Amino acid sequence: MTDRIELRGLSVLALCGVLPEERVRRQPFTIDVDVFADLRAAGVSDDLDDTINYGALCEDIDAISRDEQFALLERFAQRIVDVILADARVQAVTVSVRKMRPPVPQQLDTSGVRIHRER
Repeated sequence: MTDRIELRGLSVLALCGVLPEERVRRQPFTIDVDVFADLRAAGVSDDLDDTINYGALCEDIDAISRDEQFALLERFAQRIVDVILADARVQAVTVSVRKMRPPVPQQLDTSGVRIHRER
């Protein structure tokens, strides 16, 4: 499937990390999502009900970030994938989660993971 909805640069605050301070203080993360689905019906109808509402996706991701806690970026990304794949119209999804302030002594702009899952 080549049709996709792209979300780039969604900024959230979340509890994610293995260090004690990461378990109690929210940190900034940036999330990118590619949702693969058949978008032809929406292209013809121009009706929001015929597509996957990216506003609702952003709300779902924000809720995960706000309400859940993770040790690993891999689990954070997988939770986002799980919620997106709950919509039967979604055929595949790619999620990138980047920690904007990685806790390492070296100069590192971001750390992150990208996962791709298909039905």
